[in-house]
Amino acid sequence: MRYAIKEFISRDSSRIFVIAVILNYPWERVQSSLYLTKDGTAIPWWHCMLASFGDGLLVLLMFWAGQVVFGNPAWFGRPGLRGYLLMAVTGLVLIIPLEWLMISRMEWWSYTAQMLLIPGMAVGVTPVAQMLVLPPLIFRVAAMLCKKSCPDHRQVV
Repeated sequence: MRYAIKEFISRDSSRIFVIAVILNYPWERVQSSLYLTKDGTAIPWWHCMLASFGDGLLVLLMFWAGQVVFGNPAWFGRPGLRGYLLMAVTGLVLIIPLEWLMISRMEWWSYTAQMLLIPGMAVGVTPVAQMLVLPPLIFRVAAMLCKKSCPDHRQVV
């Protein structure tokens, strides 16, 4: 039984990561015009791909947080209000300090004048919106793909 749960978690982790990378890449490409590289040039496509892999890891952290909080590896199948709240809070807690660190401290990239900033935070609106909008979609797609293989679709209320 323990092996079956580990296999299930691993399979879902892989599925969620791949879906997250695929769905985050177009967002990264669209918002790339709001960023500049260290040397002031436009963000190339492969930077967007790398960022999508990072986004995939952030979504995995959300998934694992849900497993810990709800005690159900299939929590994302029917997340309910608490599940969506977990996605939003986890997304904000992860992306705001990470984006601030990358921009303000590590200076891996910078914003163009067109990037709207969250007042008082010096963090762009689009990366924060990305972590609020895409995870529910990612988890919905993952739930649809695993509908037959997930052992428990109880709603997290």
